[in-house]
Formats: sequence, C-alpha cells, structure tokens
Amino acid sequence: MKICGVELKGSEAIICLLSFKDGLFNLPECRVRKIEFNKRNGTGDIRYFQSTFSKLMADYTINAVVIKERPLKGKFAGGALGFKMESAIQLIHELDVETMSPQVFKESIKRNPVVVPFSETGLKAFQENAFTAAYAKHMNIQHPPPPPEVVSTSEPI
Repeated sequence: MKICGVELKGSEAIICLLSFKDGLFNLPECRVRKIEFNKRNGTGDIRYFQSTFSKLMADYTINAVVIKERPLKGKFAGGALGFKMESAIQLIHELDVETMSPQVFKESIKRNPVVVPFSETGLKAFQENAFTAAYAKHMNIQHPPPPPEVVSTSEPI
C-alpha cells in the first residue's frame, strides 16, 4: 500500500510518499516535494491545485492520503488557505483521504516508534511531518490501536 503524507503549511502542501510491502518500508522517489497553491487568479487556482495533486497521486498510484490536522484556533491554527487546500484534496474522488488528529498521531508513534533516524531517510528536513503522518497511518493499518476500554457505570448485583 502506498500512502502520501501531507503537511499543509502556508501556501504549500508538503508531501512524502511511503509504501509498505512484505514488512519493509520504501520511500519512492517523487518528482516534487511540495505543491504550491498560487493565490493570483481565485477559483482557477484551487482547481489547478486540485488537478495537480490528483495527477501526482495517479502517476504514483497512491492508495491513500493522510493530512496532518491543524488546530482551528490558537497559536498554531491553520490559515484559511490551508483549509481550502485540505478541502480540495478531500474532494478528489479517486483518493481515500483522511485527516489525522495530533492525539491519534502521537499515540501511533508512541506505540510504534520510527526505527530509522529521520536524517538517514534521504528526505529534506521540511518533509519530516509529512513523513511521520504517512508512517503513523501505515502503523495504524498494520497495528491497529486497541479498542477503548468499556467502563460500566452500573454496579454488580
């Protein structure tokens, strides 16, 4: 299975492709590391961004996309443009797209730490969050989180 991890930052979608087969991870070469959203022409730009992203995913036969979720408010809140880009990606019919909350992300990495130092992956430093999002998604597929404990509120008779 091939997954594309995405971090939306400013006017860019930073990406990392990651596949898992026969118990091994592979970081396939990709012609781009980020897709920039050009803000000059309005609606044409969102369509161009969406078609560019869609074409890239089709070219590399990506099965799923995971987007690192951003807070709606506060110091690290995502901007309006980031949410536009997220929507454009989510509306691509051919893709299975999900957003991953920071809590799910942290729990997955805690259960299944990355065994290779990021500096040895050959990726650029700015791709680290996209890589870990894709890795966390793969780990949630390979080793699903345990179901939450059911707490009974009634006392035994």
